Amino acid sequence: MFQFENRREAGRELAQHLSAFRNRDDVIVLGLPRGGVPVAAEVARALGAPLDVLVVRKLGVPGHEELAMGAVASGGARVLNEGIVRDLGLGDATVERVTQEQRSEVERRERAFRGDRPPADLQGKTVLLVDDGIATGATMRSAVAALRSRGPERVVVATPVAAPEAVALLEEEADEVICLATPAYFLAVGRWYRDFPQTSDDEVRALLDVRIHETADRP
Repeated sequence: MFQFENRREAGRELAQHLSAFRNRDDVIVLGLPRGGVPVAAEVARALGAPLDVLVVRKLGVPGHEELAMGAVASGGARVLNEGIVRDLGLGDATVERVTQEQRSEVERRERAFRGDRPPADLQGKTVLLVDDGIATGATMRSAVAALRSRGPERVVVATPVAAPEAVALLEEEADEVICLATPAYFLAVGRWYRDFPQTSDDEVRALLDVRIHETADRP
C-alpha cells in the first residue's frame, strides 16, 4: 500500500504539482490547522509564497452537535446551511448564539497560532488551500465557501490524498482541485502516512513564524 513518509514529505511532493504557482505575487498558501499546516509550509517554501492559516469551526445543531448547520472561519466569514436551519426550525437567536461561541473559538485558536498578526488580505489573490488529507470533504467545503466572502480571485484546493467522493464534491465548489492520490478505500487520512503524529499548536506557530521570517528576508 502506498504511503507518504510524513506530512513534510507529502508537502514537498504536492509542491511539485503546483509549479505553475511558483514565484507569483498573487499567490498565498493557507493551511488548515493543525495537520494541514506542515504540508502547507513545505508548499509555501517551494513556491516562494506567503503562508497563513485558515481556522474553520463547525456550527453544530444544539443537542446534535455532530450535525452541522454551517461553519465559521478566520476573518469572520460564516456559511449557513439554510436547509437545515429551516427544516429544524432553528431561530435566529439560536443560530447567533452558536455562531458567537464558535467565532470565539476561532479567535482563540488564531491568537494561539498567529499572535497579534492580522489575517492575510486575500482580496484578488489566488489562494492555495492545503490540508494533509480529505476524508468527507465537509471541513474543506466549508473553508472554500467561507473564503469566497474574503474576495480571492481563485481558490485552489490542494492535498496529498483524498477520498474520490470528496474530490468530486470539491470540484463543484473550488476553482481547481489538485490531489496526488485518491484511493478507493480511503478509511482515514492517517492510513496514508507512515508517520502521522498529532500536530501541536506550538508546531503550527513555529511553522508560521519561520515562513514569515523567510518571506521577509527575500530580496
